[in-house]
Amino acid sequence: MSLDELDKLERQRRDADRRYNEALTAFDASLVRTTPHAAIGLAVDATQPSLPRGWLGWTLRGVQRWLAPWIDRQHAFNARTADVIGALAEREGARAAAFDQFQAALIALLQQITAFVETKDRQISASLSRRLDEHQIALQTQQPMLETVPELRAQLAVLQRATGMLKRRIEEGMPAAAATTVEATSPTRSPESDSADDYKYVGFEDQFRGSDESVAAKLNDYLPIFAASTDVVDLGCGRGEFLIALRSAGVRARGVDTNADMVAVARERGLDVVKTDALSYLNGLADESIGGIIAAQVVEHLTAPYLMRLLDASRRTLRPGAPIVFETINPACWYAFFSSYIRDLTHVHPVHPETLQYLLRASGFERVEIRYREPVPETEKLKATALPEDVRVSDDPMAKSLTSVARTLDANAALLNRLIFSHMDYAVVGYRA
Repeated sequence: MSLDELDKLERQRRDADRRYNEALTAFDASLVRTTPHAAIGLAVDATQPSLPRGWLGWTLRGVQRWLAPWIDRQHAFNARTADVIGALAEREGARAAAFDQFQAALIALLQQITAFVETKDRQISASLSRRLDEHQIALQTQQPMLETVPELRAQLAVLQRATGMLKRRIEEGMPAAAATTVEATSPTRSPESDSADDYKYVGFEDQFRGSDESVAAKLNDYLPIFAASTDVVDLGCGRGEFLIALRSAGVRARGVDTNADMVAVARERGLDVVKTDALSYLNGLADESIGGIIAAQVVEHLTAPYLMRLLDASRRTLRPGAPIVFETINPACWYAFFSSYIRDLTHVHPVHPETLQYLLRASGFERVEIRYREPVPETEKLKATALPEDVRVSDDPMAKSLTSVARTLDANAALLNRLIFSHMDYAVVGYRA
């Protein structure tokens, strides 16, 4: 975020502060305050009516003198009552007007609170976003030096992913330490799983699975399988490498993943990605509504019952003849098992190639084949003995003994290479019957 944008937010915040303070002052001035009433003076009308003459007048004057004290007090009471009623009516009118003014001021104050709080939040978010940008630039500046140290390189990758996650949450208006959620239906999450740690797994993938380019190069081998398809679903799409390849090939596709940070990375690339688990997504689709399924490096994260239900849901939702591709680590290759499979804490159990092939066939898929991928580099394999040819063909007893030992060692090396150093991955490819 630029300095000009920060200055604009600061001006908006000050303007909101001013309007809020003005509304607060008006609200305070409009409060209705009760005060003791001053004594009300009473005036008594002393005018007396004229009396008739004669004995009647004389009689009335006597009665009047006898009743005078009570009459005077009644006149005083009546006058006092009339004055109090008038004062109360006048006061209630004033109170009604004051209450109307109070209500108007309260409404104005409440209207200003939203803008007051919102501008402060925007300014704080913008400041945090700028600080994160500055940290990211600083990290990128130091990256060439840090990459020479493995420990610092790993920490740098995690910090960069964490920075990206925090920035996205701020831009989305979420708290940086958002409440964690557990994907109850996802087999790749334990009860202790924390969505706030998703960025760590993305950093793990960055370091051990490979760059976007290397992953895309491996997955591009599957493009011909989906060349004639549409509405393909990539289960466990990760950062979206294969979705990008499908988009480039003109194949409409959607991705599914449980990792929030993976989903955010894929969406930033303009990809159609849903955050949920594979089975929940397929269960929400109509029968025969999609044209292909790929799940690369996913099944090793699944429990056996979940995998069975996933295969059934895949068959139900795929159109007849649509392809399905499940790629995973090859546990029959000991090198892959010990160097790749057990390194990832999120793996549940390995799946043997023949087991996965059988499960697809049993779930109603046809033309199911195993395709082995990623052969172990020759530099990592056991080497044959370098016994000179002239020794091998010599009739000398010592040479014959050396040749026999060399042949045994070479046979053992070939056997171990088939067991330990074969192919790192495999894919089972089938088609909906």
